[in-house]
Amino acid sequence: MVLVDKREWMFMMRLKKCAFASCIVVLLASVLVGAVSVLCVQPAYALNTLSLTAKPNGDSGSQVYGGSETRLTWEGEAQAGENISSITLTLPAGTTCSLDNSKFTALTGEDFFKRTPVDAHFSLNDGKVNVTLPQPLRDAAHFRIELYGVVFPASGGDMTLSGAYTSAQGSQQLASMPTISVTKVSLVDSLSHTLEQQPWVQAWNSNKFLKLFFNPPLLVSSFPVVINGFLLALAIVLVAFPLAIPVGLILSLMRMSHARILRALASIYVNVVRGTPMFLQIYIAFFGLPLAGIQVPSFLLGVLVLGMNSGAYLCEIFRGGIQSISKGQFEAARSLGMNGAQTMVFVIIPQTLRRVLPTMTSEFILLYKDTSLLAAVGVMEVVMYAKTIVAATGSITPYIVAACFYLIITLPLAKLVGLLERALDPTHKASKRVHVTSEHTAPREDHAAEKHVSPDQLASM
Repeated sequence: MVLVDKREWMFMMRLKKCAFASCIVVLLASVLVGAVSVLCVQPAYALNTLSLTAKPNGDSGSQVYGGSETRLTWEGEAQAGENISSITLTLPAGTTCSLDNSKFTALTGEDFFKRTPVDAHFSLNDGKVNVTLPQPLRDAAHFRIELYGVVFPASGGDMTLSGAYTSAQGSQQLASMPTISVTKVSLVDSLSHTLEQQPWVQAWNSNKFLKLFFNPPLLVSSFPVVINGFLLALAIVLVAFPLAIPVGLILSLMRMSHARILRALASIYVNVVRGTPMFLQIYIAFFGLPLAGIQVPSFLLGVLVLGMNSGAYLCEIFRGGIQSISKGQFEAARSLGMNGAQTMVFVIIPQTLRRVLPTMTSEFILLYKDTSLLAAVGVMEVVMYAKTIVAATGSITPYIVAACFYLIITLPLAKLVGLLERALDPTHKASKRVHVTSEHTAPREDHAAEKHVSPDQLASM
């Protein structure tokens, strides 16, 4: 057994007491420092941006276009007791703003549905909109600023705003300001916007009828949209009509064939197609084929429906033209040793085409106008594009633009039909020759009469 000296034992006891006291002192110091830090920390204040949006200003869609007026809405949230006294929003470079009808609203209540207008003072200086409140707001945690007449640069791009605010804690910068995507303005949109500012346009649109049917800015802005449908409709008819010509020619030959089966098939097809509306045929093709599991692109299906429909009408046109050729033409060709096919291809059909050319041109006009029926099944042709703009604006003006695109094709072709009819009319040619001959011979007869009058006869006259 080891005996411990009394002095060593007392030293160890004193050491333990000192270590314990040191731990107590360190613990008390830590508690004191924590309490002081809690008492000295000030609450963090910050006015956060909840949203920053611009109202769409196009004829359709949700895009914001430069060069046109829009409404800018900023909404923020402040900590309770921050005492906001003023807010400053710095607009992007090149942006203009009108302070007319500007609003500052405090949003309070449950879910911030209660709106309290605040009589704030708005001022604009070097692209900075300063909003000064009549007295600091203490209770409202949500604020909304609405600026009207904001015009972003026509070049478009991502527009970034900055801002600052003044509270009881001093002036601080607004953080986390979102960007606004602005679409570049085309030349047409710029022209439309310029027209809206013209006094004569404003006076014109003051008449409800004129604004509804002939709104000048909407006429201009609708043109590039509707022209896409015009090109598609023109492409459809330029493919469908050449397809309908051989279909109609074959059907006409079948109807004049000596084989009863061919005559029956051609007659059934022509009578069914001509006896039912094209609108119904389009519905059957566009809604019936998908139900049967047959998927055809809209453009190709539209071409097929219009081409097959026009082929039935061209069949009767060609049949009438062929039957108008005298039998002497057939006999003359046979006497030259041609068979039936050669006679039809080299003798009869060329003469038939010359005779039915005006009627074929009229059928082309009708087929082009019938492309408007494809709008019912979602094909984006002239009427469908116009309908989209009408639904967005509530004005009938885009339909007037669509009508102009139809007239661009139909009026010149109608004039061409008249010229072809006169050029191919033998009676018109004969009357024209007689008229020209009489004009050339009349002066010579008068001159001869004057030449054979004697002086005595002149004296007696």
